[in-house]
Amino acid sequence: MKDRPEQELKGSIFDIKRYAIHDGPGIRTTVFFKGCPLRCTWCHNPESWDSAAQLWYRAGRCIRCGRCVAVCEQHAISLRDEGPVTDVAKCVRCGRCVETCLAGAREIVGRDMTVAAVVDEVAKDTIFYDESGGGVTFSGGEPLMQPEFLVTLLDSCRQLDIHTAVDTTCHADPMVVRTAAERANLFLCDLKHMDPRRHREFTGEDNRLILENIRLLSDMGKEIMIRIPIVPGFNDDQANIKMTGEFAASLGTVIGIDILPYNKGGTEKAKRLMLQSHRITAARVPDHEELMIIADALRSDRFNVKIGG
Repeated sequence: MKDRPEQELKGSIFDIKRYAIHDGPGIRTTVFFKGCPLRCTWCHNPESWDSAAQLWYRAGRCIRCGRCVAVCEQHAISLRDEGPVTDVAKCVRCGRCVETCLAGAREIVGRDMTVAAVVDEVAKDTIFYDESGGGVTFSGGEPLMQPEFLVTLLDSCRQLDIHTAVDTTCHADPMVVRTAAERANLFLCDLKHMDPRRHREFTGEDNRLILENIRLLSDMGKEIMIRIPIVPGFNDDQANIKMTGEFAASLGTVIGIDILPYNKGGTEKAKRLMLQSHRITAARVPDHEELMIIADALRSDRFNVKIGG
């Protein structure tokens, strides 16, 4: 038995993006969950990896005033020639340095929100969902890492007749996947590589559980969009693209494939997080001709292939 009302249940969120048009059909609100089981070396959102709130520092905005040093009760910040340096091991993310920063160079990424607060934000754009066939997309990070929070949100949105999508790595407990699938309308499933060894090398985990969960969703009759982040030198070779297409074609409920070109924004975000554990490798951004060749190889009579989601 739950010891608190469902609407008061809290989860860790790092962003809510309204009027999103690349995270499922129609106009959507995308809710980004904090926490992810994978460590993709090209990740665009490394701030999503850890479930806890984190300090975010934009060195280019800093005016070297020293106010952050003065207010830090943990003595985690020291002023050096290059500017303030934060000892992340001492930082407790109290937010005092953020509040005192005159230039907006410091920020706490991640906050706890109740189900009611998230649903209130999502419901603000119901008129746009109704007119465009849109809804809410729960993304991340990995929303399945916060199963009770996710399931309660899905139930709440269903009560409001809001279309729901879950954007997921599918690296999760199959029972959690099944429970979410009983409530969500659509799954956006990341498929990064078909070879388990190669997948582990670049994400920290192999892909066997991921493929099993995608098959589980298909067996349950859930609509699936396959999403492939194209990272040159990792998964853009003809053999992998062919295997990916064959896997998608073997599923009965795939309605499309989105090809997502590598985005190098994660490298700058990793610097702002100031953590050695966030090792983001820069890759080459694929050009349009390369993406068109991949799209043509994946196209099928059964589903559409789009570039860019």
